[in-house]
Amino acid sequence: MKKAGWAKEAEVALVESKKAVAIREAELQREVERMNALTTTEKLKADLLTKATVEFETKSQEANAVLYAKQKAAEAYLYEKQKESEAIKAAAEAELYQRKQKVEGDLYAKLKEAEGLTALAEAQGTYIRSILGAFGGNYSAMRDYLMINGGVFQDLAKSNAEAVRGLQPKLSIWTNGDNSGGSDAMKEVGGIYKMLPPLFKTVQEQTGMLPPSWMPQLKLKFSS
Repeated sequence: MKKAGWAKEAEVALVESKKAVAIREAELQREVERMNALTTTEKLKADLLTKATVEFETKSQEANAVLYAKQKAAEAYLYEKQKESEAIKAAAEAELYQRKQKVEGDLYAKLKEAEGLTALAEAQGTYIRSILGAFGGNYSAMRDYLMINGGVFQDLAKSNAEAVRGLQPKLSIWTNGDNSGGSDAMKEVGGIYKMLPPLFKTVQEQTGMLPPSWMPQLKLKFSS
């Protein structure tokens, strides 16, 4: 009976031992599966985190590149506008300088022209005063001398002669004669005045124009 009891106890113990081993194996299997699941989860998390990190860094770099490009474009645009402004300013300053130089040149030319006109007027005034003094202050005689010396009467006679060309005008040939005595200047003036009577006679014969009222006086004065 004891052997049977021992055999039964041994069999029960063996069954319980097998059950305990099976339970332990199941527990260990569950633990392994849990650890595998945790490992897989952590790996997945790591993969996702790495992917997100890489994507974030990529997006950040792309955004930084776009921002850098925009900054450089803005700097280039600002630099271009600055250079354009400097060029416009330089052109305006150059144009202003040219205008200033032109105005100064025109003013200088006007001043020189005014100085020349003033000098010419002074010279003409001196010339007129000297001639008027030579005629003893006789304004009419000086005027006639200037008109004769300027060829006014000769041009008048020529114009009228041209007007009556073809009408068979009369021709007068005359000379001044010789005037001895007196200064050379008065001889020249006397010679000019001796030219007047025959000159006006020719003009009268060819054009019908009468000589001035002072002609008889000149004829009497210079005929001697």
